[in-house]
Formats: sequence, C-alpha cells, structure tokens
Amino acid sequence: MHPDAATVASIPAQVRAALEEDVGSGDLTAGLVPVDAVASARVVCRDQAVLCGQAWFTAVFQALDPRIEITWQARDGDDLAPGQTLCLLSGPARAMLTGERCALNFLQTLSGTATTTRAYVAAIASMHTKLLDTRKTLPGLRLAQKYAVHCGGALNHRKGLYDAILIKENHIASAGSITTAIEAARRAAPRDIPIEVEVENLDQLRSALAAGVKQILLDNFSLGLMREAVKLVANRATLEASGGVGIEALKAIAATGVDFISVGSLTKHLHAVDLSMRVDQFGPVN
Repeated sequence: MHPDAATVASIPAQVRAALEEDVGSGDLTAGLVPVDAVASARVVCRDQAVLCGQAWFTAVFQALDPRIEITWQARDGDDLAPGQTLCLLSGPARAMLTGERCALNFLQTLSGTATTTRAYVAAIASMHTKLLDTRKTLPGLRLAQKYAVHCGGALNHRKGLYDAILIKENHIASAGSITTAIEAARRAAPRDIPIEVEVENLDQLRSALAAGVKQILLDNFSLGLMREAVKLVANRATLEASGGVGIEALKAIAATGVDFISVGSLTKHLHAVDLSMRVDQFGPVN
C-alpha cells in the first residue's frame, strides 16, 4: 500500500519539522561515534500490529544521509507479529543514530493508528456499515494519519475544511435554521463539493431531508433513534452515526442499518506500536 500524491508531497515538510525539533543545532551524542564509522541495524516490532509509515521512516534517513540503505521485509498494511523484523539498515553510523528516534516516532505513531483502525474494522467486517475517520488528528499529521486509517482498512472522511462541507450545530445556530444553512452552503460551494448536515433529533432530520440533503450525520443518537432515522430516511440519503463511539458499541450501531460510523478514536486515542532499532554491527567506512 502506498500514500497518494498529496500525502507524499507533505512528507518532506513533516520530516524537516521533526528533525529540526529533535536535532536542532546538531546531535551532540552522535559526536561520540567516529565520523567514518558505518553500521548495520534492524527494526523489530514488539507488538501484534499493522505496519504503516515506511515512506516517512525512509525520508528521515534520506534527509540525513542518502547513503543509508533500507531493505524492507514488510509493507504498509501488513499484519505484524511480535519479534518480527521490519527492515534492515546499513550506512553511516552517525546519521543512522541521529535519525533513529524521529524515524521510529513516525513509524510507531502511524502503525498505531493503522493497528487501532484494523481492530475497529474487524468488529463490523461482516456488516453493511463502513467505518470513517474524522478531523481529530495530530496537528501536522492529518494526511499521514488519514493514510494510516486507509492502511487499517477504513475509509477517509473529508481531509479538511476545503474538500467538503459539514454543517454542524454552530453553523445552524448562526444561520438561523437547517434550511437556511443548506441554502447558503449550496450558493457558496462548487457544484462537486459534497454537503453533509449534522442533526441532533428527528425533526432536524426531517428538515434536512426536505431540503434534499444526501448525506446526514446523526449526532449522539440513541440506538432506538438511529433505527427510527433509518426507517424515516428510507435510502433517500446516506446516514453516518457519530459521537463518542467505542469499539464495544460498533456492532450494535451497525445493526441499526446506518451506512457509516465515524470514530475520532482512530486518530486521537493513540497507542503507539512498540518498535526498536538494534545496531548489529559497527565498522569503519570502506
């Protein structure tokens, strides 16, 4: 699995920011290593996990020293077992040690997102309902985490405020009504931009349907209200359930017949995968 062009284009800036944060004016500890030393190393996974983040990991070392060679033994989206070697590295030792933490930070974070997503997807794998992410991502890593969600098997909601309109409660309050907010959105948005409306009760749902909205988000609906909403909509629009959804509630929500469930926990409640880089050999530059 590979990130799309927009995500790939975002990687250099993310790597530069991470290295600037960690290395700053220079790696003082790497000065203990002879300048001409080379090393070989391996990255090992300590958890059962899903791999994600190869491009970011590789970009860190390429930014520090292009002579570092990386041989991957797994691909993004692969299931990993505890003790599995993910990749082998060889090249200048100083750069390898300088980049270790930044590279592992990207890999453990994105693999953690993919791993969590895979577990959520598996919980409703046999059901009609599909899983979506949200904009509740780590600052600066929006596209990276969206890619990790994809590696985990779920679908991406809008990437940001620029590629779709989601009319929420504060927008409705500001506009005066759902109908007014929808009319304003249609005037402002290009024709190919999707418009979704968040509703908090069945009356608002009826208003959204009457306005011809094709995507509706049910915000913190009970299971009973979700079932009523599905009957009321009768396939005239797609329904997305949202609001503090945990993995234990997924099956019951999916059983109501909603089309999508959006889960902020995929990207905001992060459990990083336990990875380590072990240097196997040091030697002089040939």
